[in-house]
Amino acid sequence: MNFLRKPWLLAAAASMAGFSALLSFPSHALTAEQAFAMAAAEDAEQRAAAINQAVLAPDAQSDGGKLAAYLTALANDEVKTAAGKAYVVSGDAATDPTTGEAAKLPADAEEVVNNNYMRSVIDTAQAALALGSSDVQARRSAAEKLAAEPDAERLPVIEKALAAEKDEQVIALLSRAKAASLLGSDDAKQRLQAVEQLAQQKTPDTQLLLNQRLSEESDPAVQKAIKAALSSIGESLAWGDRLGAIFSGISLGSVLLLAALGLAITYGLMGVINMAHGELIMIGAYATYVVQMLFQRFVPEAAFGWYLVVAIPIAFMASALVGAVLERGVIRFLYGRPLETLLATFGISLVLQQTVRTIFGAQNVGVENPAWMSGGITLLPNLTLPYNRIAIIVFAFAVLAGVAFMIAKTRLGLFVRGVTQNRSMASCVGVNTARTDTYAFALGSGIAGLAGCALSQIGNVGPDLGQNYIVDSFLVVVLGGVGQLAGTVYAALGLGVLSKLLEGWTGAVLAKIAVLLFIVIFIQKRPQGIFALKGRSAEA
Repeated sequence: MNFLRKPWLLAAAASMAGFSALLSFPSHALTAEQAFAMAAAEDAEQRAAAINQAVLAPDAQSDGGKLAAYLTALANDEVKTAAGKAYVVSGDAATDPTTGEAAKLPADAEEVVNNNYMRSVIDTAQAALALGSSDVQARRSAAEKLAAEPDAERLPVIEKALAAEKDEQVIALLSRAKAASLLGSDDAKQRLQAVEQLAQQKTPDTQLLLNQRLSEESDPAVQKAIKAALSSIGESLAWGDRLGAIFSGISLGSVLLLAALGLAITYGLMGVINMAHGELIMIGAYATYVVQMLFQRFVPEAAFGWYLVVAIPIAFMASALVGAVLERGVIRFLYGRPLETLLATFGISLVLQQTVRTIFGAQNVGVENPAWMSGGITLLPNLTLPYNRIAIIVFAFAVLAGVAFMIAKTRLGLFVRGVTQNRSMASCVGVNTARTDTYAFALGSGIAGLAGCALSQIGNVGPDLGQNYIVDSFLVVVLGGVGQLAGTVYAALGLGVLSKLLEGWTGAVLAKIAVLLFIVIFIQKRPQGIFALKGRSAEA
């Protein structure tokens, strides 16, 4: 065993000799000798041994004990020593750590300086003490720390905590910490037993730990067991990686779907190349930010989580209003001239970006997730589905259902379809085509605002937010088939999943290039997209 490469083993060896006598220390008592040894022993290994001995006292794990307070003072460099005694110094006041009473600090007191090794020892010792906490989150954090930094000397503390623990997550972490500590044993049988236990915990941390041990292991039987365990863990984690890539692809696809739905109406049904669509997404995001700020200022904190519910219709209305003004002021004069709409809306996008910079500043602003969107569902050790991503997927399909219902079942949807297919005939039967155009463009713009509201929950909001999605939105609409909602859904989800799967093999940049080449080749072979228009509208 190479002790020079593992300082904690030196500390463990140094402390084992006096361990039996130290078991008689009362938990709440911190003797002057202990306090001084923990702070000013001759070398780091002896100090570490003294800290380990104090932590291993039978009842040392008590919330708020003197030992915990003293360790905190050591970690914060608030301890000085003089004449064989230790003092906790805060400002100009000194305290005796053994009694908690005020003390006079000698003039020749020397400050205790901790190196990185000692800080690691103190940090792990604090984690060991926290195993006795009544707070389950504190115990989980402590168990994670002990599992990440195994120490054979703390096996008695871990076993004691395991015997009393009820929380399954803490039990799993402590079991891993125990097995990881035994993995450094001199006894090959104990190492083999530890490998078998760790093989049952198929986590990335366990995989890393076994890989590190494999490079140091000399026993052939243990080496074989480690390799078998790594193979089993690797197969299990591979499924987590695959499912994670698929979920990430669906998540990205839902974002693209939200961004492209509005464009499917303004471009697919109306033939307007709206380069300001990204800025309409940005307006929806900033509307969400404004609602958040109003809730933080004027609404009780307990109701803050409802801000997103209020922000959804406001983001829709804000973008829809800007879209209606844009259609009535510019677009209505350019129908039938798509290249001119491209140039005009590109100029409008620059105006909108600068307006937002003037009002909100050029820096990104942060939008907080409500409490109910924080956290996630852990399905596998290396697969956690964030609540905010799940919410966006559900929201995207809810918006899709609403748009499909409106287009297929409402009077406005009938007018939009009629004007799109035959404007002259629709006008002849009494449809106000100009008003229908405004409503349709406002609807597409409002859906872009909903996309901005959703995007605010997964990233920062800034003036350039929409520029990240405008090209992808056009690609989705063209690939799916102009004017086809079903095609938009297939294209968005397909591109999202394909991008994420390729990223795992080639990286983000090459994946983007590959997706673009795929779309170019696909459009060359099938210019009408996945779903082609049928009937009279296709012949027009």
